Amino acid sequence: MDREDIIKLAREAGFTEGDISLFPDLIAHFAALVAAAERSACAKVCEDIPLPKDSEALTHLPTIERCAAAIRARGDR
Repeated sequence: MDREDIIKLAREAGFTEGDISLFPDLIAHFAALVAAAERSACAKVCEDIPLPKDSEALTHLPTIERCAAAIRARGDR
């Protein structure tokens, strides 16, 4: 998400142009914190997927771990 996306979302959330012009860095920082929390929650959903109890369960674990890591890595872009 770039700065323009954040400003657009801030407007949709009801921030005024005055708010956006006075606090652009604060709004961007807040957006980054929200996005990081959402990525973490989504990755946790992957990690919390119950594995089957059969002998093939361990074959699913690397996929689940890669999925969670890929979600978390989106914050590194």
